[in-house]
Amino acid sequence: MVALTIPAKPEYMVLPRLALTGLARIRALEADTVADLKLALTEACSNSIRHAYDTGAHGNVEVRYELTDDKLAVEVTDDGDGFDPAAMRAPSGELDEGGLGIAIIRALVDELDIGPRPDRRGSRLRFTKYLS
Repeated sequence: MVALTIPAKPEYMVLPRLALTGLARIRALEADTVADLKLALTEACSNSIRHAYDTGAHGNVEVRYELTDDKLAVEVTDDGDGFDPAAMRAPSGELDEGGLGIAIIRALVDELDIGPRPDRRGSRLRFTKYLS
């Protein structure tokens, strides 16, 4: 497992992407797979950066990577206010504008789990991509 903590600011987004690139090289993943994973990671981290903390508040985003023989799992957490994934749908059932990032992630990965952090305040988004 590799863990990384960054300040919840857009200028630090490059760091989780670089870590993912390094892990992808260990397994010699295909360029298309790496691009999909980078996009999913960017969307996940962006959600925490944009929505977890009040304007002007300071916080962190934690990213954990688990690389095994058959999968790569990425977990993005924050200590922010959290959110209700069901609240991201309009009354019509369609995703509202704020839910498009989640839809993108869901389309790119094999498993997606979103919810509150089990151990403390904040949000947790975990996605898994099978590599076989």
